[in-house]
Amino acid sequence: MEKIKVMLVDDEKLIRTGLKIILQTYEDIEITALASNGEEALMACRQYEPDIILMDIRMPKCDGVLGTKLIKNEFNRVKILILTTFNDVEYIHEALTYGASGYLLKDSDYDLIYEGIKACLKGNVVIHPEVVLKIISENANYNNKNSLEEIKINFNLSNKEISIIKEIAKGLSNKEIGDKLFLTEGTIKNNISTILSKLNLRDRTQLTIFAFKNNIAEE
Repeated sequence: MEKIKVMLVDDEKLIRTGLKIILQTYEDIEITALASNGEEALMACRQYEPDIILMDIRMPKCDGVLGTKLIKNEFNRVKILILTTFNDVEYIHEALTYGASGYLLKDSDYDLIYEGIKACLKGNVVIHPEVVLKIISENANYNNKNSLEEIKINFNLSNKEISIIKEIAKGLSNKEIGDKLFLTEGTIKNNISTILSKLNLRDRTQLTIFAFKNNIAEE
């Protein structure tokens, strides 16, 4: 079995060690490196090339937001899953903007973290339910001003495109969306490209944020 190579980045040694012990109990996980800040993580990436990084946000010298930016700039294929105790929308937006694939809280159940790792590697966006509620709450005023019909008109989105956005916000892969909407995986991929172009967004992570900001995910 080919194992998933995981790097743990946290300034607290106890947390790094604890996560390592727990995650290594999953037979398909291999902890290949540990780091205490974003700069160390970048150097470790150059040596170990992990598949995914669990990255803390608030760390001295080089925090998780900057670390994400540096790593994604040099290693675009490496997935980064933000793992922190700080349910902070500003940090969420920044990390996701720089290419993080998701955001989980450290007090999440370990099985949830494990499933997040697996989903992240499939290309899905992983966002803890509490974080979702926080994003929606922080944008409540904006949400109230924009109905679904207005969003469709303003961005020239079809009903099918809205349906695809909803499923992306749920964390579904292209194949899963295709199966649910009775469309081929290729058709879904093409539709997502069109949607991103219409909304002037970079990737499905930004599209997920758009969905939550505009209440599309809740429709």
